[in-house]
Amino acid sequence: MQGLGRRVAITGFGVVAPCGLGKDAYWQGLLGPGITGTKNNRIADWDPLPYYDSPKDARRADKVEQFAIASAVEAFEHAGRPDVDPRRFGIIYGTGIGGLQTLEDQVEIRLEKGERRVSPFLVPMMMGNASGAAISMRYGLQGPNETICTACAAATHAIGNAARLIAWDRCDAVVTGGAESAGTPSAMAGFNNMTALSTVGASRPFDTDRDGFVMGEGAATFILEAWDVAIARGATIYGEVLGAASTADAHHITAPSPGGVGAIHCMELALADAGLQPGDIRQINAHGTSTPLNDEAEAQAVSAVFGDIPPPMTSGKGVTGHALGAAGALEAAAVLLSIQKRLIPPTAGTKVLSPDMRIDLVIGEPRPWEPGPTISNNFGFGGHNGSVIIGPGAH
Repeated sequence: MQGLGRRVAITGFGVVAPCGLGKDAYWQGLLGPGITGTKNNRIADWDPLPYYDSPKDARRADKVEQFAIASAVEAFEHAGRPDVDPRRFGIIYGTGIGGLQTLEDQVEIRLEKGERRVSPFLVPMMMGNASGAAISMRYGLQGPNETICTACAAATHAIGNAARLIAWDRCDAVVTGGAESAGTPSAMAGFNNMTALSTVGASRPFDTDRDGFVMGEGAATFILEAWDVAIARGATIYGEVLGAASTADAHHITAPSPGGVGAIHCMELALADAGLQPGDIRQINAHGTSTPLNDEAEAQAVSAVFGDIPPPMTSGKGVTGHALGAAGALEAAAVLLSIQKRLIPPTAGTKVLSPDMRIDLVIGEPRPWEPGPTISNNFGFGGHNGSVIIGPGAH
């Protein structure tokens, strides 16, 4: 992060997504066909038991926490354990909603069976900070432990804030990312009644026929370290957090500001934070929800920042759905895999780019590229904007 102190290395990551469990399966999923015929793209046959010491421990965790733990286990297996003071090893995690399934289940139990049947674990299972707390306790992380709850921008904000703790020499290592599992009956009804969901159960980012998003779920977790710490222990560095930014539209509770004004400012600030110019960016990982207004505003913002010859852009939501507060984490993982594989995955589900958009959207087949700085964007309800710039790492 330009001028802010220490460089920030990414030394490991793990992924849980509807299109694949584990980062390797996730990559294959990103290259696969798009979602069809469902408004709620959930992880099939989920089994949390491999990630917990006992079935009892697993039962006392909402699925959102189970996803976070599973992705953290893979991240630590990937990175190894940074040899730092536990008091300087923090966690900054993101979620949009938290343990909604537990809350909904326990409300039904109260209404049907009475107050005495409500689980004493309701509160620790539903609270938004449960995922970060569980990871910190699992690995003995005694540094800052904070949860970002900024709707669909939460994980991107978490990654940026985590990187700053290292850049500013407040921590030597930080776990970050985001998790979400919010496709409950009540949530689905609410999103459907506000006409946010696709009427045909298809996620088609930036497509001329896009008509709403498909709900997704999952988690991705990352190990960030001070660059010198990673080098000293011989860690493989898979990427570097170069810059990040956060802005507010201050416009509407759900709709983006016209013309993507807040998104423009956010991307410009992230570029400044990284010490980069628009021409230095080699890929854009879009928010790309498949909703008419959001995709239009995002495309306008990209054109405003990057001009008539923008870098190639992709959205993974055609295969994952929209995982709300976990979206930015899943997309940051896609960036790291794109760097590793030297391919930009296509925007699944999208056939015909909306003719009013001046963007270079990767459609149909993965596109080879020379890895370089990549900006990943997320924009959330409430007017939250987040951008993070990730560059290739080194051995």
